[in-house]
Formats: sequence, structure tokens, C-alpha cells
Amino acid sequence: METEQQVLGNPTGVETIEVSGSVALLEALITEGTDVIFGYPGGAIMPIYDALYDYKEKLNHILVRHEQGGIHAGQGFARTSGKVGVVFATSGPGATNLVTGLADAMIDSTPLVCITGQVFAHLLGTDAFQETDVINITTPVTKWNYQITDATEIPEVISKAFYIARSGRPGPVLIDITKNAQIQKFDYSGYTPCNHIRSYRPKPLIRKEYITQAAELINQAKKPFIIWGQGVILGEAELEFKAFVEKSGIPSAWTILGAGAIPTDHPLNVGMLGMHGNYGPNVLTNECDVLIAIGMRFDDRVTGRLDKYAKQAKVIHLDIDPSEIDKNVQTTVPVWGDCKETIPALTELIQQKEHTEWLQKFRDFDKKEIEAVIHNELHPASGELTMGEVIHQLNELTKGEAVIVTDVGQHQMVACRYAKLNNTRSNVTSGGLGTMGFALPAAIGAKFGAPNRTVVAVIGDGGFQMTIQELGTIMQSGIDVKILILNNRFLGMVRQWQELFNEHRYSFVDIASPDFVAVAAAYGIKGRSISEREDITTALQEMLNNKGSFLLEVMVTKENNVFPMVPQGCSVSEIRLK
Repeated sequence: METEQQVLGNPTGVETIEVSGSVALLEALITEGTDVIFGYPGGAIMPIYDALYDYKEKLNHILVRHEQGGIHAGQGFARTSGKVGVVFATSGPGATNLVTGLADAMIDSTPLVCITGQVFAHLLGTDAFQETDVINITTPVTKWNYQITDATEIPEVISKAFYIARSGRPGPVLIDITKNAQIQKFDYSGYTPCNHIRSYRPKPLIRKEYITQAAELINQAKKPFIIWGQGVILGEAELEFKAFVEKSGIPSAWTILGAGAIPTDHPLNVGMLGMHGNYGPNVLTNECDVLIAIGMRFDDRVTGRLDKYAKQAKVIHLDIDPSEIDKNVQTTVPVWGDCKETIPALTELIQQKEHTEWLQKFRDFDKKEIEAVIHNELHPASGELTMGEVIHQLNELTKGEAVIVTDVGQHQMVACRYAKLNNTRSNVTSGGLGTMGFALPAAIGAKFGAPNRTVVAVIGDGGFQMTIQELGTIMQSGIDVKILILNNRFLGMVRQWQELFNEHRYSFVDIASPDFVAVAAAYGIKGRSISEREDITTALQEMLNNKGSFLLEVMVTKENNVFPMVPQGCSVSEIRLK
């Protein structure tokens, strides 16, 4: 019989050693490359936490202040590191507190493995203390979930969980482990990571005839247009994508989750798509003759009215998830497969071109947008501070090298519109679900995922108060996160809609806030609040230079609106500049 140290984590060991389910779980996590766990203990997961006590040198557990904070931190970690985020929670309310983050991760394709404790197997279905049917609750918001009632299942199930979470179109997986399975001893013979599951094909077969058809359409196009999403980043195909864009000479625009796949200032990067995207990309979507969509899902915030979306264009859609093809927009040529493989295949077949006149049309629209919106937002001559000028100054100081983590609301749209991003995995935001309270915990996770990068959380006064307790996580972990609160004393995006579409009937959007700087100080975090234009640069510099976390509150104008805007129910070509 080998020693426990020799056998644990050794996938080739033929000898066995008796271990608990909890120890087997932790060994599996280590073999999968996990080094950071975000979690909160409780009764039903206590055996796992007891085992974790002996793994402090190998597994860095970050004690969050709420399970929702834990899963958002896991998301932030996954988004900046490219690894699977790992989250622990107990049964009942601990597990249900993960649901918002699971839904967020599901729609934004973020790889997570969440481990929840559960009551003893013999108590299932009895309404035992802190029992919930977490499997049925989370089925709609997970890529896969499974309940373990026998410890012998743990190695195989955890290996499947990681494989499913990270492969194909990534997503969240939840594994619920009953307390008896955590305690149960069994003969453990090592852990083997999974690389195949029968009936599960994470990568669809690439059909070369579709690559050929797509290339022919691109080569014949007079006004082609590329729109890309997060699939380029998730597929780690940034270099391949850049080569495709540059060889084709095609103007290219991004969804907010795709931001950073190529630098913001790349000459063929024509801006952001969507409801608050740039003027040219939205209008010219309805003028292009070939629309090439890569790793994006034609979300309603990008398309506006589907019956008026790009009807003149032939559509090429590259996606790893076949269910996205033809789901919202009818495709002329579907290109299934991993874009790491399909983009180079397409690049090889297309002709080297420049679309100078067509690209100039985007630049002409840029000039209109600059005159009508951008100049006044970034360079106001007088009046109260704008969100845009703060982000502009942040760009000047970070030189586009920071990770920008945004919450949800007006500040999110402003930051996504104006932030300069030189590198991939630099934009972390809640896209599809639009989860207020996302940014603070996600920024914590983002910093653990990218410890050598500056991480700036850009947050509104409303969203900050939803997860403000995670300042405690910063305090205890000592993590260095820069917190930039753009405080307009409103739930700004809802207020904007009420102004534009509900005749200024401001119904419950005027939100009061505490002294954020004093709250931060109570957690041992330095801070400052400013409201004068001449203080912006020095205050931002102080925040960035501070060793350790820093909270900077900037009081901005209350009733400024984010434009351009595609009103709900309108075509993208009906985008408004004011």
C-alpha cells in the first residue's frame, strides 16, 4: 500500500488509499489547476471546509461576504484568467444565493464549477433544515448540474464538471454533494481529468464547403462588415481574428463582451454595436452587403427590431454553438466550429483587400457622433462633471492597459463606449443578464485572475450598494482593487428611460447613498470624493498610485443621458444622437 501523499493526485496509481469524499474533491480541484476558491461555509458543506483546513498551502480560499459575491468573484476570475472559476456554498439559502450569478454566467458563457453542500441523502425530500432542491432550481441556468450522494462518484463527476464548464461554449456547472458523501471514506486510486464524454460534442464538425462559400461571399462583397463578440476571446483566437481583419480590410465592430479582442484604436475597429453603441456601426449594419458575425449571438440589444435588421445583407455566422445559428437572424452561410480553427481556414481563402471608400463612411459617421455627442461628453467646457470625461482621463493615465470591470447602468455604457483597451480579457461586465451589484465582487475575482494588472471597478451609486458588503472581502484578503464610483444620485439608466419614454415621471429612481468614503474607511480602505473638474486627474492618479485598494467617488451631473441610443422597438438605423 502506497502512502496517502504518493497516491493522492496520482492518476496513474494502481494502488488505493482510503480518503473522504471531501479530500477527494480537493485533490481533484488541485489536479485541475485550481488555486483560488471563492466561498462561504455553512453546515451542509462543513466537512469540505474541515478538509480545506489542511490544504491552505495549496488552495487559497477567499472568504466572501455573500454567496452572490462569491460567484461574481468567480466570474471575474474566469474572465481575466481564462481558467475555470471555482465557488463553494452551503445548502439552502447558500445555494439559492448563487442563482443570479449562475444565470449571469450562463448567458455570458463564463466557465464556473460551483460546489454546494447538501443535507444527508436520507433526508432528501423531507424538507430538512436548509434543504432546497438545488438541482431543479438551477437546471435552467447551468450548462450541467449533478447531485452526488455517494463519495465514489466524486472523481469522475468533478472531472466531467471541469470538462463541460471549459469546453465548447463555456458555462457554469453546479455539483451538489450530500453531507454523507463528503464524510464517506472510500478507496481512492487517483484522479484523471476528463477529455471526452460520450454523446457530448463540444466542437461541431467543421464543414469545409461552408468555409469555401463564406470566402466566396467575402471576396465578392463591396461593403462587407464584421461584427464580433466574446466568442473570439473565449476561443483564444485574438491573433487569428486580427490576421483575418487585416487581410480582409473589412470594418469591424464589437459587442460589449467582445471588446478588447483587437485594440480599441486599431484602424479597422469602427466601434461598439448596440443600443448605446456607436452611430456608424449601427446605421451601416443596414447598408452592408455581407455581414460576417463571429462569436456573437445576435442579442436584441445589438439587433434592435429583427424584422428590420440587415435585411439587405447576406449573413455569414461563425459560432461554436450550433443552436445560435438561425436562432435570431437567418444565416446565408453557417460556419460551425471553434473560431480558433474556422477563422484561419477562412483567412487562407479570402483575398487581400482594402475597402477604403466603405471604411470612410464609418469615419464620416464618427465625425457626426463626435460633434453631436462625444466632444461634449469627453471635453465639457463648463457645468457639472460628466461620466465620459472621467473615463477619458482614466484612459490617459492607464494608457489602455488596465482591466476595466463595470457594473450595470449608464456608467457601464459610458465606460464600454469610451474605455481604451489594448489587450484582450480587459473588459469584464455583465452583458446578457445585466446584473447590478456585479462589479465590486467581479473586480475582486478579476484581480486574483490577473494579479499583475491594474483592475479598476467602475460602478454606479445604485449598483455599489447592492454588494457593498464585499468591501469586507477586500479588507480581509488585502487585494488591490481600484473602485471608481460615478455617483449621479439616481438609478441613472432607468431614469433616462423614464425621461425619454415616460414623460419625466421619475418613479423611485432617486436613490440616497451613505458617505461612501467613510464606509470604505471603516473597512480600512483609503478613499476620496470629488466634484470639481480640476480635481479629476490628481484624484485618479492618487487612486492608481495608492498601494492597495482605493475608493474614489466622483459626483457627476444628475440628469445626463447616454447617447447615441436605439430606442427599444426601433431599427438600428433609427439610432438617435440626442
